[in-house]
Amino acid sequence: MKVVRLYMNNRLRNFNYIIGCEETGQAIVLDPLDGEAVISAAQAQGWAIKLIINTHEHHDHIEGNPAVQAATGAPIWASEHAIGTIPNVTRGLVANEIIEFGSIKFKVLPTPGHTPVHVCLLTLSEEVPILFSGDTLFNACAGNCFNGGDVEEMYETFQRELMPLPDDTILYPGHDYMKTNLDFSLAWEPNNSDTQYWKEKVGQLTSDEMPYMTLGQERLYNPFLRLESAALISNLKTRDEDVISSKDVFKALRKQRDHW
Repeated sequence: MKVVRLYMNNRLRNFNYIIGCEETGQAIVLDPLDGEAVISAAQAQGWAIKLIINTHEHHDHIEGNPAVQAATGAPIWASEHAIGTIPNVTRGLVANEIIEFGSIKFKVLPTPGHTPVHVCLLTLSEEVPILFSGDTLFNACAGNCFNGGDVEEMYETFQRELMPLPDDTILYPGHDYMKTNLDFSLAWEPNNSDTQYWKEKVGQLTSDEMPYMTLGQERLYNPFLRLESAALISNLKTRDEDVISSKDVFKALRKQRDHW
C-alpha cells in the first residue's frame, strides 16, 4: 500500500488522500475536494482510481466526488447512515465491517460525533496500522461538533474506538490544524515539554511538510487524549469549568476549543 497526501491549500486546510494498491495498480480516493487534482495525482502514480470513500457528508469531503466519478466511473461508498445524505452512494458501510481492496484491508470504525454518519478507516493489512481519521481526530485536537454533531457521541467514539488503538498507529487526519491546536494544548498544559517540542518542531513547516504522528505521540500532547492530566483539569477549573468525570473534561475542552 502507498498513500499520497494532497494538501488542498484552501481556507479549511483539507488533506485529500489517494490510497494505492501497488500489486494491482488500483486506487481508492478518500474524501476528495479537488477532483481534478486527485485525478492528476493518481495518474502521476500510474494508478487507476476504482473507488471513492467518504468519511462523512460535509461539502469539503465530497465536493470532488462528481469529477472523480465522471472521469473514472468509480462508485462512492460511505456509512450506511449517509445514504440519501451523500449523493450517489452505492454501498453503505456497516460498523466494523472489513473492506478488502487488492492487497489492502481496512476495518470500518463507526465514529459519530463530528456528524452522526462519520466513519474512520483503520488498516489491517500493514505492519504498522494507519488510521484515516477524517474529522474525528486531528493532530493535537478532536473534531468539532458543529453542523449536526454531538459532543457526547464524540466522547464515546474516543473511548470506544480510538483509545484502544495501539501507540504505533499512524494518524492521517482530514485537515492540517496542528500549529493552532498545539497552541491550544499549551494553554491548558503550559509546562508540557512534548507540546513545546512539537510546537517548535513544526513552527516553520508548511502543511505539505507536516509530519505523520503516531497515536503514542498524540497521547503526549493532545488534550483530548489526556483527560486525566492533573494540570489540564486544574486549569479548566480556573475557568469555572465543573469537571469531575473524564466526559466532563472532554466536553469542557471542546467548548473551550470552539471559541479559541
